[in-house]
Amino acid sequence: MKINIPLCPRTKKNHQRIAMKGGRHFVLPSSQYEEYEQSALWYIRNPQKPINCPVCVKCLFYMETHRRVDLVNLQEAILDILVKAGVLADDNSNIVASMDGSRVLYDKEHPRTEIEIERIEE
Repeated sequence: MKINIPLCPRTKKNHQRIAMKGGRHFVLPSSQYEEYEQSALWYIRNPQKPINCPVCVKCLFYMETHRRVDLVNLQEAILDILVKAGVLADDNSNIVASMDGSRVLYDKEHPRTEIEIERIEE
């Protein structure tokens, strides 16, 4: 399965917000990430049941600048979006067994995330 999200990739961890509800504090992602997540969900069409078997998820993150970014944070964000979209049943290691080949690249004109999901034969 291949998915292309033609938006500049975002992480959940940058600029987090602290909120309080019912006397308890909790951490929310930035409003920029929340906007990115909603827009990304629009590009992900999943007509099938969520994947519930071991897969390799390869992500190519094309950034619009050469600024340093943590690959792991980008991966965490995109896996959460894939779960929310119903593409993956969960992002635990029983399902996302590998993320081989994922990397951060540069494309000022067309920032995007290219995702390739392949089943891993046991």
